[in-house]
Amino acid sequence: MLLHGALGAKSQFGELENCLKESFEVHTFNFTGHGGEVLPDEMFSIEMFAGDIVKYLFENGIEKTHVFGYSMGGYAALYAAKHFPEKFDKIFTLATKFDWSPEIASREAKMLGAASIRAKVPVYAGQLMQRHGEENWEQVLDKTAEMMKSLGRENTMRPEDYNGIESEVTVSVGDKDKMVTLEETIAVYRKLKNARLLVLPATPHPLEGVDVNILAAEIKRFMQ
Repeated sequence: MLLHGALGAKSQFGELENCLKESFEVHTFNFTGHGGEVLPDEMFSIEMFAGDIVKYLFENGIEKTHVFGYSMGGYAALYAAKHFPEKFDKIFTLATKFDWSPEIASREAKMLGAASIRAKVPVYAGQLMQRHGEENWEQVLDKTAEMMKSLGRENTMRPEDYNGIESEVTVSVGDKDKMVTLEETIAVYRKLKNARLLVLPATPHPLEGVDVNILAAEIKRFMQ
């Protein structure tokens, strides 16, 4: 199962899915409100997205799954694995932000203003519009910013929660990631019972900057 990140959609996984489909039965879906899915009245939350994962597994008759979760997708996968351990085998996270505080959340949320994105990075604005729909993309930004602020006030996963995850986990981060620090990644790696730490060279935070062939090879090595 491939899980996208905040502001993302399953459409981003086309190349990675092609690299993995000969070795695995690959499943992916859009989280609530993403990729053109109906926007909920309530704000986004990790609990909501973890619920999406478990719902997908039950609706598709999947007894147990391996997971690759990018960024927020990795966080939601670990939260789901803590509460539904019987549904998850191995979990591979990449570029997942674990350390949230009011200051960090405020900084990240300020970067999600639609007007600013239109003015400063119009190409990215166009990508978001295409990914989520012309009528939805600004609301996706707003709801994501509110989720980040909520995480800053009270992190969904407490440090001790990672100790309760039974799945084997690879926690990975790119060495050029400007959002996720190596220190917070190592801190979570050390709290997990059965974990592996991976640092990808010359790799920034955006999924589009990740070498898909290297990532697919690492996923195969871990999952198989």
